[in-house]
Amino acid sequence: MTLQDAHPTGPDPWSHSHEFTPVDSSHEHRTLIVVVLTAITMALEVAAGMIYGSMALLADGWHMGTHVLALAIAVFAYRFARRHAANARFTFGTGKVGVLGGFSSAITLAIVALLMVAESVHRLVVRAPIQFNQSIAVAVIGLLVNIVSAFILERGHGHCHAAGEHHDSSHDPNLKAAYLHVLADALTSVLAILALLLGKFAGMVWMDPAMGLLGGALIARWSVGLLRDTGAILLDAAVDETAVTAIRRTIESDGESRVADLHVWKVGPRDAAAIVSIVTEQPRPAAHYKYRLTRLPNLSHITVEVNPGRPVH
Repeated sequence: MTLQDAHPTGPDPWSHSHEFTPVDSSHEHRTLIVVVLTAITMALEVAAGMIYGSMALLADGWHMGTHVLALAIAVFAYRFARRHAANARFTFGTGKVGVLGGFSSAITLAIVALLMVAESVHRLVVRAPIQFNQSIAVAVIGLLVNIVSAFILERGHGHCHAAGEHHDSSHDPNLKAAYLHVLADALTSVLAILALLLGKFAGMVWMDPAMGLLGGALIARWSVGLLRDTGAILLDAAVDETAVTAIRRTIESDGESRVADLHVWKVGPRDAAAIVSIVTEQPRPAAHYKYRLTRLPNLSHITVEVNPGRPVH
């Protein structure tokens, strides 16, 4: 951007797009494929758990069911954000829809963790006969599906890096949530297989609920991290101090201006907005200060207020 760009002369020079949603349909398509695979596997595991008497397999199947719901939320978030990206009713666009989807999925993860702990405690008290061979076979199939699903989502990350878009999991909370759900599924499948093998060959039936407790604790930890990250963005508190300091230093680097008031917040997974109030003895047009701030990364919406006066040092 040049200084001339900072002083546009078109018929509507002061307006601009508010579409801060990353445009990458591959994330939506990959997540939809994973929803279908997970739903099929869930039905298989629930049916097998009821037929073969495996509480571990049944619990894993219903656990996958909650992930189907969460992944469906992710797909809905992608489609809603894309279809309403230019809707004027959304003041700063639909960039936070994916973040909201990630937050909802994090809540689902927390519920899954609680259900796993409750089910594991129940199985420590009440035990039922298990057909180990059939249960292990179905659990292995579930694990393979989880591995394929994780690979599909991970390829989405790699595709974005290769294209230079940098929409990795940290920049797309919706995709990150979907990926964590798949990892949680894989984890519970591994724990179920390990518990069934130990029960079959070592008679350690108690390992089944013990593995459930461990899996619940790990999933709860993932949930807390995702809730913290997405919640901060939804509450407009996600911009770190380094970004705020960079804005302040950029404005005050001329030695004659001071930032009197500054608000910086996220309007999407990557994009940030800023409102800057400047006090200076030698005021210049707002476009002058906006132009200087355009060098900062991911600062997509800037509002500048210039106040003539003696800045306090």
